[in-house]
Amino acid sequence: MAKVILTHEVQGLGSAGDVVDVKTGYARNYLVPQGFGVHWTRGGEAQVAQLRAAREARALASVEDAQALKAKLQENKIRLQAKTGTGGRLFGSVKPAAIAAAVSAAGLGEIDKRKITLPSIKTTGEYQAIVHLHEGVDATVTLQVISQR
Repeated sequence: MAKVILTHEVQGLGSAGDVVDVKTGYARNYLVPQGFGVHWTRGGEAQVAQLRAAREARALASVEDAQALKAKLQENKIRLQAKTGTGGRLFGSVKPAAIAAAVSAAGLGEIDKRKITLPSIKTTGEYQAIVHLHEGVDATVTLQVISQR
């Protein structure tokens, strides 16, 4: 087992500033090379304190922003155009990156594609997606998938 200080949020593991025990190979081959964490050292404890302080400061400021963005996202429908075949069946499926781009293009704000949870979308129609904006703040977004002509 290896101790790692997370520098970014890793789903299912922790958020920035957390010290976690993970398998050595996971730390060596994924977390450290991808920049999601650094190896734990005694000097790293000071870095952990700085990361936690910065995270708390951002959290206080962004709760209000997240609530405002949630209100905007829930009152507007997001239109997505996709290539379709017969019967409205999509070529492929709608991905979270397409939703994030559509929200940005609509002028509603910026959302992280990694924070979007959506059902499998394979046909045109109306769907619901959940966007995790902040701890305790989730927005339900209505998606209108239409055929691209």
